[in-house]
Amino acid sequence: MPISESMVQDIVQEVMAKMQIADSPAGKHGIFKDMNDAIEAAKKADQIVRKMSMDQREKIITSIRKKIKENAEVLARMGVDETGMGNVGDKILKHHLVADKTPGTEDITTTAWSGDRGLTLIEMGPFGVIGAITPCTNPSETILCNTIGMLAGGNTVVFNPHPQAIKTSIYAINLLNEASLEAGGPDNIAVTVEHPTLETSNIMMKHKDIPLIAATGGPGVVTAVLSSGKRGIGAGAGNPPAVVDDTADIRKAAQDIVNGCTFDNNLPCIAEKEIVAVSSVVDELMHYLITENDCYLASKEEQDKLTSVVLQGGKLNRKCVGRDARTLLSMIGVNAPANIRCIVFEGPKEHPLIATELMMPILGVVRAKDFDDAVEQAVWLEHGNRHSAHIHSKNIDNITKYAKAIDTAILVKNAPSYAALGFGGEGYCTFTIASRTGEGLTSASTFTKRRRCVMSDSLCIR
Repeated sequence: MPISESMVQDIVQEVMAKMQIADSPAGKHGIFKDMNDAIEAAKKADQIVRKMSMDQREKIITSIRKKIKENAEVLARMGVDETGMGNVGDKILKHHLVADKTPGTEDITTTAWSGDRGLTLIEMGPFGVIGAITPCTNPSETILCNTIGMLAGGNTVVFNPHPQAIKTSIYAINLLNEASLEAGGPDNIAVTVEHPTLETSNIMMKHKDIPLIAATGGPGVVTAVLSSGKRGIGAGAGNPPAVVDDTADIRKAAQDIVNGCTFDNNLPCIAEKEIVAVSSVVDELMHYLITENDCYLASKEEQDKLTSVVLQGGKLNRKCVGRDARTLLSMIGVNAPANIRCIVFEGPKEHPLIATELMMPILGVVRAKDFDDAVEQAVWLEHGNRHSAHIHSKNIDNITKYAKAIDTAILVKNAPSYAALGFGGEGYCTFTIASRTGEGLTSASTFTKRRRCVMSDSLCIR
């Protein structure tokens, strides 16, 4: 059903009311002034959670899924209003994706060996209280997705959210605890502090009662976690290239790449950040990008202006991250048509708008002399992050060669990047992709430790 202007205004007013509540979080579920108090509360909740049956955990998760769907639009608008990044429509879709496709307790399984010498089990057990650092790019999505998986594994979680998204994060954490209480579970299954800082993050990472830390963010925060002396799960940066060879359906490739690149204004770390295409298809690809997919072809002068604005002093301008193409063009004095979704241009792989992960709908197209050259340039552009990559090809040998060379946690073939998250593709959803530490797409089982239980000479009845 189309949303009328009056409905939009009603939603905005509701969002503003929620944000005012978040401004004064005292008394809200899971919100504390002091990080040590937050950890202590999560520890007490953990003593309850670890005694709960799998069915009881799943009952809470079902309640969480319902709450997410009911609050999807509010959370989406809060995220955009607070951070200025992304767009409401795509964020709504992302919240529904989290609710529908984040694995729950079904991901917790047992391996068994039974024979003449008895029975041995490998069980997935909880760590306890997990520390989690979350980004401003997908604030509520990451918190909600992480908590479902961590709770399914029998854990509670302490969040240190990005300060630029604290209101949205507080609202999401309160929602999680309300869902738990309504399902008969404990309060404080997820907690945070009113004002997260580097200091609160350090307290969390060094706390004796937190054995595992999961970090979703840039390379700096992941490096800090891996230097903490604790078990760390690191979901860091990526600069995913999309390779297009001469066997691809060029028209579909153009559509898929733009759809993936522009989803939530390119905020997902898996999104296409640049294109590497073999020379024989570049002109056709550019034609479809511009004529059928609402892309704006930037001149050399406009590229230079964009570079100076987007990469001020050689550093990424946070005011540009997650902005739409028309807003970015307006920053350099270009009044683009209303339909423009993406900015494109052709350039060498070393071009700063191509070599840098931008998280905005700017797509540089790199020309390769042949497929082997395309693979070589794509591997260089991915910068060894081993995060995500994409390819459009009907040649299985080419796809295989690229997959082995790029060696990423995610490889999407002949589809938009978001297919990797289960949106239009098979598989489950996650917003913590631990490429650097090797877990890949995290789920409930990621947040458990393996325990072997052995009974000798008994319980084999074959």
